[in-house]
Amino acid sequence: MAAIEYMAQEIDSQPDAWRHAAEIAAADVPLPAPGERVAVVGCGTSWFMAQSYAALRERAGHGVTDAFAASEAFAAGQAFVGRGYDTVLAITRSGTTTELLRLMGLLKGRTRTVAVVGDQHTPITEVCDTVVGLPFADEKSVVQTRFATSALLLLRRHLGEDVDGAVRDVADALRQPIDPAWVKAEQFTFLGHGWTYGLANEAALKMREASQSWTEAYPLLEYRHGPIAIAAPGRVTWVLGPESGELAADVGRTGALFVHHDRDALAELALVQRVALERARSRGLDPDRPRALTRSVILNA
Repeated sequence: MAAIEYMAQEIDSQPDAWRHAAEIAAADVPLPAPGERVAVVGCGTSWFMAQSYAALRERAGHGVTDAFAASEAFAAGQAFVGRGYDTVLAITRSGTTTELLRLMGLLKGRTRTVAVVGDQHTPITEVCDTVVGLPFADEKSVVQTRFATSALLLLRRHLGEDVDGAVRDVADALRQPIDPAWVKAEQFTFLGHGWTYGLANEAALKMREASQSWTEAYPLLEYRHGPIAIAAPGRVTWVLGPESGELAADVGRTGALFVHHDRDALAELALVQRVALERARSRGLDPDRPRALTRSVILNA
């Protein structure tokens, strides 16, 4: 099997993975309950999913929810412990990332900890009180796609969302033709608002990891406050989630290509994953083994 096929197959498997995640969420899973003060932590892609979940949980009225990079939370030490969270939820595909394990170890016996993990046979199970496994969404590619989206779909369903539309939309996103202009573009800026800002961050990361592309991400309404200066012919401004229509005209005047589709933003992320894959192929890169990256960051000290 060509190495590039892992990422391609994992992207394409998302409709089934999402349906499975929704079934798990509909059961009695030990995820944060309404009213709890919650911190959500992760590294890289998982941190961006944490950002989206935090915004969704607060929007749903379930209580204070903060998102942290695990390294920053651990560095804060007792100050983080002292924030008084009822539950700290970790999102981790590998279950082996050093910063996350250190943070969960710091919290052990002090704060309830829950992990949503791809590989359940890893050290995260030893330092967390409870684990929710998504082994069907684990991946062989270094670049995360289906685990991250399945984890967020699980969390959305647990918040009470009807995710059937998202599952339909991701199937549509996987069928959409890839515009050659997206593959050839010099630069991408991804924008999101509320819960979709985390997805914008993740979309930019996917482009960097898989295809070494120049990408940026910003909150939607902040784009006019400086970042729009980078928009120009041969570059792309891509909105994930709702958009009023006003920004399209502003971007159009710069000569940049404005992209927005009327579908669930998490499903739109799957389309961006496909674009990242095609850009990698066009550049002769192996997105399964990105430069300078590994499946998990494991530190010696």
